[in-house]
Amino acid sequence: MAHSAALGAREYMVLALTWVHRQKLVHQSVYVVVRRCRREQEHKRHEHRQEATDLRHRDRCSIRCGDIRKGVQLAANSPSKLLKKECAEILEGMKQYNEAAVLFEKAGLYDRAAQMYIKLKNWNKVAELLPQVQSLKIHSQYAKAREAEGKYKEALAAYETAREYDSMVRILLDHLNNPQQAVHIVQESKSVEGARLVAKFFMKMGDFASAIQFLVMSKCIEEAFTLAQKHGKMDTFADIIGNDGRPEDYRSMALHYENSMNYFLAGKFHHLSGDSTKGLKLLLKSAQGAQEADAIMLAIDVVGEANSEGLAKQLIDFLLGEQDGVPKDPKYLFRLYMARKMYRESAKTAVIIAKEEQKVGSYRNAHDMLLGMYQELRKHKIRVPSELASNMMLLHSYILARIHVKRNEHLIAARLLIRVSNSISKFPAHTVPILTSTVIECQRSGLKKSSFQFAATLMKPEYKDQVDPKYKKKIEAVVRKPAKAEEEEFPSPCPFCENMIAETELNCDKCKRTLPYCIASGRHVVKGDLTECPYCHFPAIRSELAKFVESDDPCPMCNRGPIGAGELRIFPDAEVFLPLMGEE
Repeated sequence: MAHSAALGAREYMVLALTWVHRQKLVHQSVYVVVRRCRREQEHKRHEHRQEATDLRHRDRCSIRCGDIRKGVQLAANSPSKLLKKECAEILEGMKQYNEAAVLFEKAGLYDRAAQMYIKLKNWNKVAELLPQVQSLKIHSQYAKAREAEGKYKEALAAYETAREYDSMVRILLDHLNNPQQAVHIVQESKSVEGARLVAKFFMKMGDFASAIQFLVMSKCIEEAFTLAQKHGKMDTFADIIGNDGRPEDYRSMALHYENSMNYFLAGKFHHLSGDSTKGLKLLLKSAQGAQEADAIMLAIDVVGEANSEGLAKQLIDFLLGEQDGVPKDPKYLFRLYMARKMYRESAKTAVIIAKEEQKVGSYRNAHDMLLGMYQELRKHKIRVPSELASNMMLLHSYILARIHVKRNEHLIAARLLIRVSNSISKFPAHTVPILTSTVIECQRSGLKKSSFQFAATLMKPEYKDQVDPKYKKKIEAVVRKPAKAEEEEFPSPCPFCENMIAETELNCDKCKRTLPYCIASGRHVVKGDLTECPYCHFPAIRSELAKFVESDDPCPMCNRGPIGAGELRIFPDAEVFLPLMGEE
């Protein structure tokens, strides 16, 4: 009793004898903190003089009151967040959670305040603080409490903030009957456990394809395989696995398809499992049936990836008909050579294929085949074979002639058609139409002698009856009145030696070089007016290609565009284009 009175004389008012010892400790602890904060403020009185005065005044009021409520009020009204925090921690230690929560909140320590309210199970106050709470653990605790009370939508929102996607999926499936959103969450979050829950849900629903998809996503591969095998969904399983499976997964699928006599898929998955030898064997077996094209193309990929001479020979023998006496389409051999980076052999095969396309009148296909081969050879710095270059030039001349007819450039069209008609045997599917077009364009351009020459060819017995009736009389008239001469073709200098030669002549009789031709006009290129297509990098007379640019037409060689006028850079000479020319 004497000790209490002495203490009051120094710091406190006399405490009521009816208060329990525990309450005394609380008051003393709060007071000690207040006093410490006051001393700290007094050290800074030049900055906080008024605050220190107020604090001392509140101290006196608190001392007079002598209860927790006043102590809390004292700290709550103080501008010091440190004071609030330390008082709150003392109150927390004494399990005065409600008062501690109030001070934590006023101190801006929302996570600590929320923890106090969670201990009190005051969920309404927790909910008020959640927007300012950073701790994911607190959001999770709140979500679990809401879920336990059956407040599933509130729990879902809190789980989302806590980033507990598995719990979100569980609530959506078990309580909110929203599998669509559950699927979306799994796909976005890549949650393995969430995927397992979704798979289980779809299995209950009998949607085995979806169940397999989410079992694979949840890494339950064996379970997914068993489910697929049991319910006839192996194709679905294979599609889902794609190229991301393990060797053992592919091996299991290969054995399944082999037992089902689906040799195409069995071969595919044996190859993916690492057994290319068995894979190729089954693919060639499949190629003897309805899946020939797909099986051969996949076999080419297998051989290209395996890089095995033995497997390559096995496939080549098959393509040449060694096994069944039926040679396969040359395009497969071409693709095989390309897959194995055998570019010279590819070029030879490309010429064969292009000739076949040309024979049946598929000039654009033949042109594109040779153009693609050109690009590959150039990319790998391999000189283009002369036969490929020559065939390419003729095909491009024919395609270009048709373009110029539409553009009313009849003289250019006539010169190009003369070039084509001089090799008419290479266009057997359209011999008569091409010769007829040549006669007409030559007539329009004043090339009477050339017109007569090709008209006379059309009047030969083997062609005469095939001439279109609407042109027949005109052609006969040209033959009846032959022209003795015509204006010679305008000359231009050879880009290498300056020798003057005809514009459409592609061989210089002085320097003996084959000359690069303009992709826009078919004429040989000239120095000082030399450019290239920015896409395919084939040469052109700049002023001629500029006409295509001005009319927004694509490149006549690669059919890409549009080309900007600023992209037609000038080249000083034609030497840069020599690698495009054919070798003997």
